[in-house]
Amino acid sequence: MEKVCVLGAGSWGSALAMVLAENGHDTLLWTHRTDQAEEINNLHTNRKYLPEMVLPTNLYATSDIAKAVAHSETIVVAVPTKAIREVCEKMIATLDKKVLFVHVSKGIEPDTLKRISEILVESLPPEFVEEVVVLSGPSHAEEVVLHHPTTVTAACASIEAAEKVQDLFMNQFFRVYTNKDVIGVEIGGALKNVIALAAGISDGLNYGDNAKAALITRGLAEISRLGVKMGGNPFTFSGLTGMGDLIVTCTSVHSRNWRAGNLLGQGMKLPEVLDQMGMVVEGVRTTKAAYQLAEKYDVAMPITTELYSVLFSDIEPKVAVDALMMRMKKREIDDMIY
Repeated sequence: MEKVCVLGAGSWGSALAMVLAENGHDTLLWTHRTDQAEEINNLHTNRKYLPEMVLPTNLYATSDIAKAVAHSETIVVAVPTKAIREVCEKMIATLDKKVLFVHVSKGIEPDTLKRISEILVESLPPEFVEEVVVLSGPSHAEEVVLHHPTTVTAACASIEAAEKVQDLFMNQFFRVYTNKDVIGVEIGGALKNVIALAAGISDGLNYGDNAKAALITRGLAEISRLGVKMGGNPFTFSGLTGMGDLIVTCTSVHSRNWRAGNLLGQGMKLPEVLDQMGMVVEGVRTTKAAYQLAEKYDVAMPITTELYSVLFSDIEPKVAVDALMMRMKKREIDDMIY
């Protein structure tokens, strides 16, 4: 059994910590909030993020990141994209041995346009990083904690490291595949949040199933175009971290990106939406990064472009949809050629 810490006690970090603890691993969950750590240790609950769930009694929490890092042979990074550099800074003082890093966040850093694995490699001393593995796929925390069947992918250039993560997490309700395509897995996982925001807007406008099916399909086309241009394997985008994650995030009320988009479609402005959500909506920052990536790689991403105008130029959602529908005539299949 492995000594593991999970950095980030939000819904997804807590759900993965539950999986690890239930698999028998010595698991420590780090939160920056002392009161949350005390609640987890004393009441075995995390009411803000996983209401009505009882956590395993062998899962412990701490608000001391030095204690969490010192505990671990494997570190799972489950904080929002915008917090990763800060958390890395806090880890550096404590690292004294090689550690396997697993990241489970889904985003891209605006302006630098770095994927999360790149941020980790850049921010951490190389002598303490064994490998960085990406764990991603169609997986709502609310269903994982109920032991509903879930499948995800562990991606790393080192297949041995990916297989180790597969062994750590896999059980009868949480199935883990492996993949060597880190770029494709990270791009698919990050950009599906952009399309989920758009799908939520469509639902908020009451446009129905036809419109959402079109958004998912054409959204996958533009994610694939960009991902392949960046070096991803085209087959990855038809897998769990491409089409799979896109479907679940665009169609489920558990998806905070869909919920945020739905509120935008109903006429609420972005600051109000983010205030009401009360949790990080990764798709907002990722839309900015995706828009910048489309320009950098000269890739057509019309859904991303129109969503960017809604989020950052205060364009009305219906106006953006009309702009998408009235684009120049195109051939569908030619557009899919990589």
